[in-house]
Amino acid sequence: MPAHSAPRVLPALGRPLAEVVALLRFAHRMFAAVVSSISGRRFPLAETVVQTWYAIRVCTLPALAVSVPFGIILALQVGVLAQEVGAVAFTGAGNTLAVVRQASPLITALMLSGVAGSAICADLGSRRIREEIDAMEVMGLSVMERLVVPRMFAIVAVAVLLNGVVMFFTIMTTLSVSVVLQDLPPGSYLASVTTLAQLSDLWLSLAKAAIFAVICAVVASYKGLRADRGPTGVGEAVTSAVVTNFVLLFAANFVISQVYSTFAGGPIG
Repeated sequence: MPAHSAPRVLPALGRPLAEVVALLRFAHRMFAAVVSSISGRRFPLAETVVQTWYAIRVCTLPALAVSVPFGIILALQVGVLAQEVGAVAFTGAGNTLAVVRQASPLITALMLSGVAGSAICADLGSRRIREEIDAMEVMGLSVMERLVVPRMFAIVAVAVLLNGVVMFFTIMTTLSVSVVLQDLPPGSYLASVTTLAQLSDLWLSLAKAAIFAVICAVVASYKGLRADRGPTGVGEAVTSAVVTNFVLLFAANFVISQVYSTFAGGPIG
């Protein structure tokens, strides 16, 4: 590497690190605002309900639209593999474990970051370029408590609920495909579920959905509040928020899965 290119590498590495540090500081401010709003009895319940209903309306149908084809592909792949290794009796267990541990929370997180997260980022970014954020700060109103905290609680609540809905529809899809296309008895399919899947896997799935929702809310709010340069800046902030969320969500999923497998173990842990 030429000597003159070394100074260029350091700023290129420093920018992502500075962005991560800024995100962590923003997350700390957000959690501090959660504690202060609850302890000071200023929690914006009405705004939280409004944001929750909005997230439910915009995220439910896209999540179900993704869960059905994903369940079909998963059932076909697991069914073929089970037939090749002679483990057809464990098809239901494999499908269910894959859905509960990985597919359901990831589908939920991607829908939240792509739909609800982009909406949060666009809303806060629009408020920023219209100088509404500056006006709130001048009047002494906490932007974190009034705008960020209710959106974070709303997206976490929707993530947990939507995770259960996606899980149910995906499992029903894998069951239907296995019974109709692969001629598996539905009784033996359902009976094999408890062979690998445990109640702790359900708690893991719900915890993943909640953690992914917090990450999504932090990134979307952070990018939205930093938007500038008019409508173009808002569009760039939304794009950056979605891409950053996707990267962080997959990284968080890998870390959580590895930690769970290391400490909790299980039939395949």
